[in-house]
Amino acid sequence: MQEWLPREEILTFEETLRLIRVAAELGVSKVRITGGEPLTRRGVLNLVRGLPKIRGIHDIGLSTNGTLLARDVEPGMTMARSLRDAGVRSVNISLDTLDRQVYSDITGRDLYAQVLEGIAAAIAAGFDQIKLNTVLMRGRNEDQLIPLIEFAAARSLILRFIEMMPVSTTEVLDEDNFMSILEAKRLIESSYRSLIPETEFRTNGPATYYQIPGRQQRIGFIGAMTNLHFCESCNKLRLTCDGKLRPCLGSYLEFDIMKPLRGGASDEELKQFFLGVVDRKPEQHDFRNNYTPGRKMIAIGG
Repeated sequence: MQEWLPREEILTFEETLRLIRVAAELGVSKVRITGGEPLTRRGVLNLVRGLPKIRGIHDIGLSTNGTLLARDVEPGMTMARSLRDAGVRSVNISLDTLDRQVYSDITGRDLYAQVLEGIAAAIAAGFDQIKLNTVLMRGRNEDQLIPLIEFAAARSLILRFIEMMPVSTTEVLDEDNFMSILEAKRLIESSYRSLIPETEFRTNGPATYYQIPGRQQRIGFIGAMTNLHFCESCNKLRLTCDGKLRPCLGSYLEFDIMKPLRGGASDEELKQFFLGVVDRKPEQHDFRNNYTPGRKMIAIGG
């Protein structure tokens, strides 16, 4: 069952935009709206429209499950097109399988058709970049890697394979459900020959990219569990909807910025709060140390 916080316990759009403006004055230039599913937030387009007005913010992205992108927000205008017009330049869409039943089993909802419609709507909207994200799950989708590559190729989309991380409060990683990016890469190379490293290509995330031999197609791998250098280039902060700043996804550390924000703190005081959180950013995540999250991923932001 979905858990909803009382409205008074979540940041208003005005509060969120103020915090982003303060962060931008410290040098932050990129913002990604994520969740949970951010498009379920009523009036989310009002938040998005406010971001390009903040001096210094020049890269706005969105991570979504894709189910609401094709919805009409007004006659003839999809959510995807409205987001593009509001300033979103890149979209990450979760797609773990092309099998409708497996999709339902993984997500608990039969919304596979809506995801495909959402991907089509995103393509039609003309975002600068669309990436499909696939979480590797042994026993569930290892037979989907090649079909997903072909699906992405047919639509000229970037596809990224992501190792499962311990971000659920109930699921434990073990040899029955965990699949490494190395194993996925070997499986893919058994069909396409050796992948060609693209060391100069980078996006905003920690993925390493390769080209499929004989075609102009990139696929990426994100190995939070097996890549020992995964955290070296991380410069992200996460702001949760209930006003917590988290310096690391794979850490218990979080700092309540809502309290000073609503307590009358000046912009300068909020800047010092941000800097203090940055100083507490750990060198490594705790995923490999029997980490059990205190929050579900949907309450943190992926």
